[in-house]
Amino acid sequence: MSKENNASIVAIWISLISNVVLTAIKIIVGLVFHSQVLLADGVHNAGDVIATFASLTSMRISQRPADEDHPYGHGKAEVLASAVVAIIMIAAALYIAYEAIGAFFEEPVKASYIALGAAVISFVWKMVLYVYTIRIGKRMNSKGLMATAYDHLADVYASIAAVVGIGLALIGETYGIHYLSYGDPLAGIVVSILVLKLAVHMGHEAFDVLMEKNIAQEKLDEYAKLIQSVPEVKRIDRLRAREHGHYILVDARLGVPGELTIQQGHDISRKIKQQIMSSHPDVDEVLIHLNPWYAEDN
Repeated sequence: MSKENNASIVAIWISLISNVVLTAIKIIVGLVFHSQVLLADGVHNAGDVIATFASLTSMRISQRPADEDHPYGHGKAEVLASAVVAIIMIAAALYIAYEAIGAFFEEPVKASYIALGAAVISFVWKMVLYVYTIRIGKRMNSKGLMATAYDHLADVYASIAAVVGIGLALIGETYGIHYLSYGDPLAGIVVSILVLKLAVHMGHEAFDVLMEKNIAQEKLDEYAKLIQSVPEVKRIDRLRAREHGHYILVDARLGVPGELTIQQGHDISRKIKQQIMSSHPDVDEVLIHLNPWYAEDN
C-alpha cells in the first residue's frame, strides 16, 4: 500500500474511532440531562459510525486493481459509499427535525452546563477531523474520504447549533426569559436543515458519477489542448471523460492522416495517453480511437 493510500486509511480509522466515542458521549449526556439537540446529534453520530465503516470498506475495495470481472477497476465503490453516507445523513436530518418539533409541545427541560461542554468538545473535535480528512480526501481525490469529511462538517454545524441552543436555554433560565428555554429544540431544527442540505448535495454528486456524467468542460478543454499539441492530430471527432471514483477515464476519437501506418497510429495514441496522464495524475486510463483524415475532407 502506498504512503498516500495508507494516510487515507488512517484518516478513516481516526474518524471511525472518534465517531464511536462522540456517539457515546452525546447520547449518554443527552439522555441524562434531557437535551433534545444533543441526543439527536448523538443519534446522527451513530449513523456516522455506519457511514464511516462503509467508507472504510469501500476505500479498501476501490484500491483493488482491475480484474476480469471489473476491467475498469473498482473506483466506484467509493461513490457507492458516498451515496450511502448521503442517505444516512438524510435519515438523521429527518429524525432530528422530528424530535425537535416534538419538543416544542412539551415543557422545556432544564439546561445543563455539562451538555453545553459536551457540545463544545464535539465542535472542536469535529472541526479538527473535518480539516484533516478534507485535505487528504482532496489530495487523493477520494470520494469516500471526502464524504466522511462532509459528514464531519455536518456535525460541526450540529455542534454549533447545539452550543447556541443550549447556551440560549441557560441564559433564559438565568434571567427568567422563558421562551429562550426552547433554544435547544430550535437549534435541533436548524441542525436538521443544514444536515439535509449537505446530504442532498453529496447525494447529487454521487448520482452524477454513478450515471457517468461528463466531467467539467474546463477539464475537457485541458485534455483537448494536450491532444491538439500533437502535430499528427488533425481533428477531434469526440472527447469524453467520466469519473470512476477517485480516478478519471478519458475517451477520445481523433482524426489523423489516413496514410499513416498502424505502427505510427499506435505511437501517436501512446504519446497522447502519456501526455494526458503525466499532466493529470487523476487520469487512470485514456482510450483512443483513430479515424482516417484526408486534406480534401476540409
